[in-house]
Amino acid sequence: MTDNVARSVSVPQIPPVAPIAVQPATPAPVAKNDNNDASRFRLTIEAVGDNRFVYKVLDRVTGEVIRQLPREDVEKLNSDPTYRGGRLVDTAV
Repeated sequence: MTDNVARSVSVPQIPPVAPIAVQPATPAPVAKNDNNDASRFRLTIEAVGDNRFVYKVLDRVTGEVIRQLPREDVEKLNSDPTYRGGRLVDTAV
């Protein structure tokens, strides 16, 4: 019967902590979106007639057309042994 009896435990008293002066939060730095940021660019493919397409690289921020290629030029890039993926827009400085 004594298994169901609660027992008391002493807990040491914790002294109060002095308040800490809080500095106002500083705003996070704004992400710099310059030409070195490859995510700034977007590739779009537009139909310009029957079986004709134009590939455009657009700046997401300004909407400016950075580069525009007809389908034939894109096919030439595909067969060019020196071409590497991601080189349509060179973002290196």
